[in-house]
Amino acid sequence: MDLGEVEKLRGDLGDFMAEVFASLTRKDQRRQGDCYLRGLMLDGRRKSIQPMAERLPDGNMQALQQFVSQSPWDHVPVLRQIARKMTAVITPEAWVIDDTSFPKAGDQSVAASRQYCGALGKRSLCQVAVSVHAVTDQASSPLSWRLFVPPEWDDRDDARRRRTGLPVEIGHVEKWRLAIGALEELLSWGLAPQVIVADAGYGQSAAFRHALRSRDLDYIVAVRGNETAHRHDAQPVAPAYGGAGRRTLPRYRTDPVALHELAAAGGRRAFRQVTWRQGSRGAMRSRFRILQVRPAGKIPRTLAADAAGGSAAWDGVLPSETLVVEWPLGADAPTEYWLTGLPPDTAIRRLVRLAKIRWRIEHDYREMKHGLGLDHFEGRTWRGWHHHVTLVTAAHAFLTLRRLDPKVEAPA
Repeated sequence: MDLGEVEKLRGDLGDFMAEVFASLTRKDQRRQGDCYLRGLMLDGRRKSIQPMAERLPDGNMQALQQFVSQSPWDHVPVLRQIARKMTAVITPEAWVIDDTSFPKAGDQSVAASRQYCGALGKRSLCQVAVSVHAVTDQASSPLSWRLFVPPEWDDRDDARRRRTGLPVEIGHVEKWRLAIGALEELLSWGLAPQVIVADAGYGQSAAFRHALRSRDLDYIVAVRGNETAHRHDAQPVAPAYGGAGRRTLPRYRTDPVALHELAAAGGRRAFRQVTWRQGSRGAMRSRFRILQVRPAGKIPRTLAADAAGGSAAWDGVLPSETLVVEWPLGADAPTEYWLTGLPPDTAIRRLVRLAKIRWRIEHDYREMKHGLGLDHFEGRTWRGWHHHVTLVTAAHAFLTLRRLDPKVEAPA
């Protein structure tokens, strides 16, 4: 938007700020927050503090810098207000988990490390954040963010930790655990749980799926075709007890099979065409198959034993999950796989639509990075990074609300 368009929104933006930034008690903080949001929405190639301050008639670089990087306001109540407001408006069908990267030129930014950088498609110096989004096919909004701290940042005496303000209690945690922590926080805010959707970076983890099941959270997550499983009707068997020593635990007497082998059994005839939504170029459709399986491996057995109260209490039965497989026309073999804990009688169209709904989160990332400067902030400090992503989330939420408001005219 140009400056004139942004200025016309001052009244509506002020009302929005009063609601979601109510936890900021100081007028100067709310004033700088309002200014920062207008700077994010204003046209411009770079959305870092100095160029934004120069574009705005009331922009003050020093004041904005202090507000974002040093001011001690708590970002969590702001995100909570945004999450409550947006879920009430959007009424999401799913919570989508993903992570995004922030490439860096130097190693001075908090939690920056050489790691896989999705934005560049290779290992490079970057920050990585895990996010949870409320999603429908029509709209979406980020709800929570977690900055991933690589293992090399765990040294509590590291000068970088002190320089970047990384709290002493914060250390390396796997991304799937960060996602579970974010979900627990959303539930603590009183938000109604939704179906959890994630890509194979999360879905491939049996520990992640177990954590969702143990919290009674429904899910549909992508996995790779080389994940192994037993057929749903496979039964573990325990050898007869010989009367001496420990009893042998039940186990499956057949080897597990890769999902791509289970899916391809029966050939193309086992797949049926499904249309899951209307896209910009017409109906979205492909061919799918539903199977019941018991994912195999040492980790699932360990988790199942823990859930049963220890290995001695485990009956040897692996958890059952529903496998959704896609085999598109023209492909030589199945291409996509998802595991879900939703009831086996769930309609295939709903399963496919939920599995495919991740496209909305990519839409969010694109809007926030290209239009709102999500990755333009230097992110030197822990506090500054969280303040910036919270303010970008607020700007994104404000624009989403305007787009959904029937009283607002669509741009010509």
